[in-house]
Amino acid sequence: MYLKCLLTGLLSGFLLYLSAQDMPSVKPEKGMKIISSTRLQPGFYALNSDSSSPLIEIAGENITVDLKEVILQGSNDKTRPDEFYGVAIYIRPGSKNIHIRNANIHGYKIAILADSVDRLSIEDCDLSYNYRQELKSNREREDISDWMSYHKNENQEWKRYGAGIYLNHCKNALIANNTITGGQCGLMMTHSEKATVYNNNFSFNSGIGIGLYRSSFNTFYHNRLDWNVRGYSHGKYKRGQDSAGFLVFEQCNDNIFAYNSATHSGDGFFLWAGQHTMDTGEGGCNDNFIYGNDFSYAPTNGVEVTFSRNLVMKNIIRDCDHGIWGGYSFDSDFTDNDFAFNRIGIAIEHGQNNNIAINRFLYDKTAIKLWSRATQPADWKYAQVKDTRSMNYWIAANQFTATETIYDIMGTDTVAFSGNQKMAHTVNLKLGERTNDIDTSREDDPLDMDYVPDERLKQVPVTKRPDPLFQKGKENIRIAKWGPYNFQYPLLWLKNIDSSGLYHFEVLGKTGSWKVKELNGFEITEKGNDSFPSLIIAKPVGSSVQKNIRLQYEGPAFINQLGKEENSGTVFEYEQFAVQQKWVTRWFKWDSTNDPLTATDAFMNLLASTPIHTDTLPKLDFTWWGSIGKNLPADSFATDAVTDIETEKGFYDLAVTADDFVKIYVDGKLVIDGWDPKFTLYDEYTHHRTVIELSKGLHQIRVIHAEKSGIATLMFYFNPVKDKAQQPVYQLRISNH
Repeated sequence: MYLKCLLTGLLSGFLLYLSAQDMPSVKPEKGMKIISSTRLQPGFYALNSDSSSPLIEIAGENITVDLKEVILQGSNDKTRPDEFYGVAIYIRPGSKNIHIRNANIHGYKIAILADSVDRLSIEDCDLSYNYRQELKSNREREDISDWMSYHKNENQEWKRYGAGIYLNHCKNALIANNTITGGQCGLMMTHSEKATVYNNNFSFNSGIGIGLYRSSFNTFYHNRLDWNVRGYSHGKYKRGQDSAGFLVFEQCNDNIFAYNSATHSGDGFFLWAGQHTMDTGEGGCNDNFIYGNDFSYAPTNGVEVTFSRNLVMKNIIRDCDHGIWGGYSFDSDFTDNDFAFNRIGIAIEHGQNNNIAINRFLYDKTAIKLWSRATQPADWKYAQVKDTRSMNYWIAANQFTATETIYDIMGTDTVAFSGNQKMAHTVNLKLGERTNDIDTSREDDPLDMDYVPDERLKQVPVTKRPDPLFQKGKENIRIAKWGPYNFQYPLLWLKNIDSSGLYHFEVLGKTGSWKVKELNGFEITEKGNDSFPSLIIAKPVGSSVQKNIRLQYEGPAFINQLGKEENSGTVFEYEQFAVQQKWVTRWFKWDSTNDPLTATDAFMNLLASTPIHTDTLPKLDFTWWGSIGKNLPADSFATDAVTDIETEKGFYDLAVTADDFVKIYVDGKLVIDGWDPKFTLYDEYTHHRTVIELSKGLHQIRVIHAEKSGIATLMFYFNPVKDKAQQPVYQLRISNH
């Protein structure tokens, strides 16, 4: 059947190729509608799309659109990737047998959007450097507004993250030999099935390589999905903020993922059954075949497969927090995988009827951890209709070498061990409370196991992963303002500040050399050679609030982090702006009588009363997971903070991340109004930003913040804007009087 489909597709493609030789050549323009095979005239076209209508529409059947030597550049009135907008190419519902070739599309929210299309092919396209969010997390701590959320997509909510390719309700798509880098998401699919996706390079994006929502019976092989990551600072935090090489979310079944490379991503493979399963106990992301991939160097999980039934086989999973996180997985097989240097090789909470066999564990701190909680939340429907006990495991023919703890088991019933081999371990079996029927009687028996390869492998013609990309290891993940560093452009990276206050920098780049061009507020104490990579050690000097180290690059032209070509002589730098702040901060407890949303006047009167706590702080930089302090509330509190800041005349980028509500006043004028529940709908909505023009002198800044429940955060940002082209929608000029 597969061979028949392949031959049919090849024949169709050949016929279209022949017809394409006679295609008319036309100049692309805004509002173009294509209803027959077309070749676009070569050239660079700066064409903005409207936010409400695409640049080019394709509709009909048996259409080839060839964009060889054509570059479409959108959002030409914007310089920030988080302001890119519009769709470059839209394929209308009902279209069939559509072929897009050789496109170069940059600067849009979505490069190619297909809706309800049958037999679409997108091949040999470069859809890089489209929309992505500015990341606010820094070297020291996370900002919650950087977290991604996929729980709602029935109304195409995922579009807010942008994409190189977005497929909605598409069937039988072929996505091959494309490149998508320097964006937020590569390929996103919702309600799509029977696609074949292979030989693509969707790497160095700040969110997702390939994402699926309610999409089944698709095949993904020989793709490079490396370095799709955010939310990582080596040695500081490592939560990944739900970035992933593969995202498989909400009722995605019977997909094949084989021979892909998805290393250095937040999760290598992130599968979650979906909200429908949580609310009903039904369904899941079941019977997916995850074979022969490399999911190494994930800050969080190499593979996450939860609340579902899947086959995870013959993958490489090295140096992750969890090699496999399989919470609530059932009837699953974890077979013939290679684990090494993970904190935990396989971790399964509340799993049932799972087999762990023929795997190899090397230098993992804990190889296999099985456990359960004593009780489940009473209002959780899944736990009401499903048996959530941790039980029924067969652990056989695994090899454990130099593992600190081999088995860590608690709250679990019925585990049988057979023929596992062990060398140089510290702890063999750690048993906790609530364990029963742990059968180790055959643990040391010789056991020679093998298995018959899954029939689905016949659908995968390539049996080799892409070669590794760049330096291996999580220590080489560096998250810049717009996403992961890709080793292609010069970068001065602050690695750490030591106990004596010295700044240790890496000088990174691909080719060429560098030299020091300018120092402000720093003195270099040590300097490496003038090639890449190199180092600089510097100490801060003087009292200037604005410090920088400016280096000059010499060498061949390169593509910078925004996808623009730069030449020899380009300056790259480290900047630090540390204007003195002294926040007089007061906390208040509120209730229904002075609710910040429903009783505004009473709430403002509350801020004029005696606070429950007062402090003076050098910065506003809070994330409260619980109470705001000893004997102080965790919920229903407010913060009123005031400081005076001395500035030079100029433009300033003023921003705040706040959960739940926030207002900012500068010299008594409201400049940011985030006092609305809509700003808590998604994590990214909690960040608010504007640019203001300030006169030279002293300015008062007041931040009023209110928290309802759950996690609370308040992070204030204030920096000078050098490039006026970076200014957002509006400016507010404020002079001190």
